[in-house]
This record gives sequence, C-alpha cells and structure tokens, in this order.
Amino acid sequence: MKKIKIATILPYKENYTFSKAQAAALWVSHFFKYTKFKDTNFIYGNTNTKDYLTKNYFDIKIYNKSSRFRSTTSEYCNNFIKSSKLFFDIIEIHNRPLVFSYLKKELNSKFILYFHNDPLQMKGSKKTKERLMLINRVDKIIFISKWVRSRFFKDINDNLINKTAVVYHSIDKEKKIYKKEKNIVFVGKLNRSKGYDIYGEAIIRILNKFKNWNSFSIGDELKNKENFNHERHEELGFKKHKDVLNFLRKSEIAVIPSRWEEPFGRTALEASSRACATIVSNRGGLPETTAHSIILKELNSNQLFHSIKKLIENNKLRKSLQKKGFSNVQHDLKKNSMLIDDIRVELTTNYRLNISRNKLRIINIYNLGQKLNHRLYNISLGKKFTNGFIRNNHDVLEISDRDFIRQNKLLLYPNPQSKFQEYLLESFKNYNPDLVFFGHSNNINSNTVSDLKKINNNIIISQWNEDPVMPSLEYSKSNIKNIAQHNEYVDHNFITTDPKIFIKKNTEIKNLNFFFVPVDPNIECYNVSKLKPSNDLFYAMSHGVNRATLKRGKIDGRVIFLDKLIENIPDIKYDFYGYKDREPIWGDSFYNALINSKMGLNLSRGLPTKYYTSNRIASLMGNGLLTFVDKKTKLNDFFSNKEIINYTDISDLSEKILFYKKNDKARIKIANNGRLKYFKLFNETKVAKYIIDISLGKNAKLI
Repeated sequence: MKKIKIATILPYKENYTFSKAQAAALWVSHFFKYTKFKDTNFIYGNTNTKDYLTKNYFDIKIYNKSSRFRSTTSEYCNNFIKSSKLFFDIIEIHNRPLVFSYLKKELNSKFILYFHNDPLQMKGSKKTKERLMLINRVDKIIFISKWVRSRFFKDINDNLINKTAVVYHSIDKEKKIYKKEKNIVFVGKLNRSKGYDIYGEAIIRILNKFKNWNSFSIGDELKNKENFNHERHEELGFKKHKDVLNFLRKSEIAVIPSRWEEPFGRTALEASSRACATIVSNRGGLPETTAHSIILKELNSNQLFHSIKKLIENNKLRKSLQKKGFSNVQHDLKKNSMLIDDIRVELTTNYRLNISRNKLRIINIYNLGQKLNHRLYNISLGKKFTNGFIRNNHDVLEISDRDFIRQNKLLLYPNPQSKFQEYLLESFKNYNPDLVFFGHSNNINSNTVSDLKKINNNIIISQWNEDPVMPSLEYSKSNIKNIAQHNEYVDHNFITTDPKIFIKKNTEIKNLNFFFVPVDPNIECYNVSKLKPSNDLFYAMSHGVNRATLKRGKIDGRVIFLDKLIENIPDIKYDFYGYKDREPIWGDSFYNALINSKMGLNLSRGLPTKYYTSNRIASLMGNGLLTFVDKKTKLNDFFSNKEIINYTDISDLSEKILFYKKNDKARIKIANNGRLKYFKLFNETKVAKYIIDISLGKNAKLI
C-alpha cells in the first residue's frame, strides 16, 4: 500500500482534548482509530491543555487570537506551514474554507475540505461565487450529511457533485444492551436553539405524571441558558464523551428537540446505537442519523410530551426502537473509515479503477462514420480500439462527435457544437468513466476537457492520432496543432510516428507514446497467401477519407512515384485506386479488390519517416499480401526481411516486385510470416492493453 502523508487541520477554536472535545475533534479522533494511514496521518490544531485525544496531534501556537489588526487565520496557516516541515500528499481541512483559500496558494498538495456546518453560515462559503470557487479548486469536498451538501449547492448547479461525498459521523457498534434505568436524557447546549426550553416544559409534565421516571440533561451554556426545576430532574453539566456514552447506555429514552437546523445530530446517532428510544425534531440532518427514531411532526412541548408519554406507556414500542437502533447502526465507524481511506487513495492515484469489477469504464470518442454509411469500418482505428478494450474485459461507451453535430444541424439547433459539449458532459456524469479516450476530434472544446477534470479529478484522458508528423509535409503543422490543443488537460498522447520527431521539433506536447496500427481478426479476416489472386500489385489512396472521390488536378509525391514505377515495370498487373482517373475504393469493395492482388505497396504521404505508415498497412499485411515498405521508415525494427520487403529506392522496389511476381513460393512464405508476426505483435487486444497500461501510469512496452 502506498504511504500517503496526510495533514488534518482542525479549526483553531476546536479543542482536540478529552476534556473539551466537540463534534469536529471527535470526528477526527474516531476516524483515526481505523485508518490505514496511522503512521502518516498528523493532526494539527490549537489547544490549551495537554490531554490530547490521540498521540499524532501537533499543537499550533497562536499569539494574536484577540487582535483586531492581524488575521488569526493567516497566523494559524503560516504557523502550520512553519511547524510541519513536511510535504503532505493530502491536506484535510475541517470546517474552514478560508484556511483552504490561504493554503492552496502556498502548498502543492491535494486538498479535502470537510463541512461540519451549514456552508451558507461560514466565512469563505456564504456567497455563491465562493462556493463555485471551492467546488472548482478543492479536490474533494466531504459533507457530514445530505442536508449540509444541499445547502452548499443552493443556487449553484450540481454538475460537479461527483467531486463531493457524504460521510456521516459514525460510531462503533455495541456488543450488548446494558441494563436500563428509567432515565430520560437530553444532551446538548442548554439553550432555546437546541430546544432545551421545549424539553423543560414537556419533561415537567412527564415527571409529574410518571413518578418512577427521572430526567437528566448533559451539557452547559454560558450565555442564554434555559432554566427549569423539578425534584427528579438533574443538570449534570459538561461531560467527557465516554461518560456521555456510558450514561446513554443505561438510559431508556433520549430527546433531541433542536430548533436549530442541525448539520447532523451526533447525539441522536449515539443514543440510538446505545439502545435508547430516541426522539428527534425534523430539522437539518437529524432525520439522517438513524432509521429507528420518533420524528416530531410539530416542534412544541405538547407534541414532545405525547411522544415521550407514548414511549413510557407502550413498553413494546420502546423496546422495539431500542433493539432496532442497537442492531442496525446506520453509520458504522469501520465502514466509513474505509470510505475515507478510499477517497484518500483515489486522490493520490493516477487513475480510479472501477473496484467493484476490477475493470475500467471507457468513453471512446471518434468518428463512427454514420454520415459515410460506415464505409470506413475497415480502416477505423476507433472501432479497433473499442474491440480491443472490450476483449480486455472493459466496458466501452462510444460517442461519435461528428455524427452528433451533423444530426443536430439537421434538427436546426442554432449551435450544435455547443449542444455536443452539453451532451458529452452529461454523458460523462451519467456513465462516470475511468478513462476518456479520443482521436481526431476538433469538436471537443478545451473548456469541456477541463470540466471533465473538475467533475472527476482522477479521470484519465488519453488522445490518439494516426496522422503523420514529418518535416516534408505541410499538413503535419496543423496535425501537431490538433494534438497540442488539449495539452494542458490530456494525460497521455499516442501517435504513429516515432515520438523523437516531436522532440526534434521542440514541441511541448507531453507524455508522447508510439503505437502501431493494430490488426483485428474480425476485420483483417482474409489470407491472400492461401488464395489465387489475378493481379500483382495493389495500392489505394484517397484525397481525404471524408471526401471519398478524386480531387481533379491534385498531384502529390505519391502520384509521381507511381508514375515512375509503372514506367519502370509496365508489364505488372497493377490495381491502383485514387490514381489517374480511377476513384478511391471503400468498405467491402476495398476488400474485394485487395484480396485479388498478390502484393501490396505501403506508400505514405511525404518523405519516409521513422515508424510512420498509412493505416492501410494493417489491411495489406493483416490480409496476407506481400508488403513493400521504404527502408527509411525503420519498420525492420519490428519485421525482418522474412516478413516484409524493404526497398531503398524506386529501382530497388521495381526489381523486387518483378522477382516476387515470378517466385510465388517465396512470396507466399514471406507474406504469411508477415501476417502471423503482425497479429502476434500488434493485434487489437494487445495494442488496447498497451494503451490502457500506459494510461494507468504503468511502465508498459509495445513489444
């Protein structure tokens, strides 16, 4: 397990001590009990006493708490930075958005921000723009209840809700139900906000009616304390947390009648888990504490009186609530500790593996060619990638950006490009992928890619490009620009040219990886070496796959090369497409022509460049044609002269074509060797696994 260094920072007013610990301090100490990161999780705060809840606590001194001229928060943050002297993978901040805003500027760590209270009542998150800033910049926000989270998203879109989690206050289950005494107990501040006055009015009536029952209140209040007196009611004052739990163990009924919108209501959880029949008000997160309580429909002393009376008189109901609360603790400390540790691991890992299936969800964005009636299926790398991902047991959601935009144009949307961004974001949120993989898409805005990262900071985004990068080709300039446009957000780039070409051109594109055009047994499904084709040499080119037809008058280096070749050896049976007045060929017609030739010429645009080849090499070698390639492409790094034919110039090529035309046995043997080698090295399953491994940060090799 990776060692993750974690700094947990408490509010500076939160005492991390046995004698004065409150909700946030108890939260931190309880979850520390079961964390996997005990040796590397350090807790920081400010206290006056030394009875720390755990040994990993470090006190931050503050000398200007009451100063009107200096910021206590900035002093607290500065002193934390000075005193820690460590780099932390994760900094966890409890209940202080302003502390995050300060430390984010100074420290390069992942940040988790915990909200224990209503965000709309806290400095740094009251305003809509402040909460928008937090959801965009904090790596993970954890709320102690759904109610607290709903307050955070008040008046803002919840499209980044995946960056948040709800983790409740939690507690260990008891092993047994202890012997009960006829006690009714109130725990909390003794003021109107906590409903102590409501409790007082109701409990006096209860004690007058039921002479064998007693009432207790645990808590204090220095300012606005509510007072009431009864000979069988006792105020016990502030108690240590373990003493509160012990008192709840022996009490029959607990009451939490808060007027205040409680962020959660820890006392209700503790009371129910300690087999108290629990009564709560319907305020804030209180109803989320336990599934086995009485929830007051109306918050007044009369309603509370009748609810307590019902529990006293109905012994069966009271015992039932006690047993169910005890047996079905809704928020188990061990389980929720694992959840927090999983969040920590996710933040510090380069990918978020789908743990439940140990497999990935992948969005694969490419041109499916619906507009083109799928005539490109045989040369579609996107389709082969999908097949490879699925055959590696991953799940794939295919999105065709060009088809989506075209279809929405037909529906007369004023801005189909903008519509696509919305579609992609909503699909992303619904599918929640581990990897977004796309190629040759200029329809994805950089802002959209940025938003994907914001929704899930652990998402891996990888891009592929099969077009050439070579000095001799003007098109390469725009191709490099296409690859680079998402450079800030894309984690890995996969190209079909030797990445060193990029380095020579001093580009800033990061994480460049070479991949070879894959073959797929369901697509490259023929073996010409076992057939009797009538033509000698096959070659197919186009003036753009989307165009599909000849561009009259267009001549490039390939046409000049083919003219010279035919001039050198006119007696060869050529079957060339996209050349002279012969239209390009596609789909099944492409295959019908291809398998009627013995040999294939792999000739690409521009000057031969290391490792770059037209993707039609998969069609040639994968279907068993003897294939000729320029030696300067260095494909002999992958294929020997017993598997592919390298030529040095047009004269050398001419001689070799003539030789293998006359020597079928040698041609068939080399072609079959090449086909087998290609499927061994670069089949769709292996190439897809290589892409996934690289994307996950593994040290993978193509061969």
